[in-house]
Amino acid sequence: MLLLAMDTATPAVTVALHDGTATVAESAQVDARRHGELLLPAVDRVLAEAGVALDAVTGIVVGVGPGPYTGLRVGLMTADTFGLALDVPVHGVCTLDGLAYAAGDGGDLEGPFVVATDARRKEVYWARYADRRTRLTDPAVDRPADLAEAVAGLPAVGAGALLYPDTFTDPRGPQHVSAAALAALAAEKLAAGEELLEPRPLYLRRPDAQVPKNYKVVTPQ
Repeated sequence: MLLLAMDTATPAVTVALHDGTATVAESAQVDARRHGELLLPAVDRVLAEAGVALDAVTGIVVGVGPGPYTGLRVGLMTADTFGLALDVPVHGVCTLDGLAYAAGDGGDLEGPFVVATDARRKEVYWARYADRRTRLTDPAVDRPADLAEAVAGLPAVGAGALLYPDTFTDPRGPQHVSAAALAALAAEKLAAGEELLEPRPLYLRRPDAQVPKNYKVVTPQ
């Protein structure tokens, strides 16, 4: 097994190579506006560091969000393209699940906790977890003030928690997802015979850019 993992659902552009047992190489850069520019060079760096060619990859893992429309599409389209070109399966993993898995890696979060990422528009994408592998709620997008009762007293992982300390009173790291965590979680599930998600975007809401309504149609004379 050699999994190439990537995620662009948060400001982090992250790529990793995983051999089914451990991470072989990884790269992460935080830049919310340059997902398309940074992703492919990151793939090249990871493959070069690992000393393997792209055609050695046996599967693709991609974060499906939730995340902003434009950034999320970059990772998903790239993953689909690699899957088609290499004729290998493309596996989806919820980005929040990857953050939860990474947060519990050191054993500090053994009990219930929350993962929250920045959804912009003064909202967060979030979900509640029993432990690093077990999500208790579906991913959702809400205003932090509306979550106060649901997340009260719980440790909270992710950049969204840091942005709204009045709601998430016990913020923890990491802030952004890592492709290494996505790949490790995917490898664990595949080894156990579990099904992963389809590589389809989890938007949860409409994109910021929309076609104007009632626009004037100009036809040639």
